Amino acid sequence: MIGFRTLLYKETLRFWKVSFQTVAAPVLTALLYLMIFSHVLESHVQVHGVAYTAFLIPGLVMMSALQNAFANSSSSLIQSKVTGSVVFVLLPPISYIEFFLAYVAAAVLRGLMVGVGVFLVTSWFALPMFVAPVWILVFVVLGAGLMGALGLVAGIWADKFDQLAAFQNFLIMPLTMLSGVFYSIHSLPAFWQHVSRFNPVFYMIDGFRFGFFGVSDVAPETSLLVVGTSFVVVSAATLALLRSGYKLRS
Repeated sequence: MIGFRTLLYKETLRFWKVSFQTVAAPVLTALLYLMIFSHVLESHVQVHGVAYTAFLIPGLVMMSALQNAFANSSSSLIQSKVTGSVVFVLLPPISYIEFFLAYVAAAVLRGLMVGVGVFLVTSWFALPMFVAPVWILVFVVLGAGLMGALGLVAGIWADKFDQLAAFQNFLIMPLTMLSGVFYSIHSLPAFWQHVSRFNPVFYMIDGFRFGFFGVSDVAPETSLLVVGTSFVVVSAATLALLRSGYKLRS
């Protein structure tokens, strides 16, 4: 696994050298979301008996972790393709499994770092409880891994930066913003409640939030099944693309 360790080190160093942009900036964005929404809605909204600011914090933590996990693997791969430096990763005897594991592990690491940063900054406003810490860890790692794998798919598919931006703006952003980060789906009309249940990110957010408060819109076991299945399916598809060399070796 020398190839895996080397590539993981390279990918970790890549985002850490610009941590002001890759870690600090997303933390600031989440803090601004919290300040605006909590100021407007704190005295008007309670969800599952939880104060709105406390309810909002886990959602912001998970949303930030997911978005940055996706951004890490997708931006790294598209930059390598556009500049032509991807050849230096493909030429060494690094298996496609090591390639996948290194990129996804780096994405998870960045997602966790951003998530922890968001939690530390926002917990000054309201400190959520930790009812089930294991559920918190499982959902954030699985969710970030899923988005890291999806970022690889986007990076493989895209040939230009604007194609990757379209993938992120028209798929990833709506999925994360409309996943229950800022609300409970029970506050939605019945039709939109059913639509929300087709969004896998909803189950990541809901299961993650269960770990803090012990309450959720769906059973955490159901959320774990959906997220775990999605991770396996996306990972298998990503590995198949890497093995074929699609848009990487041509």
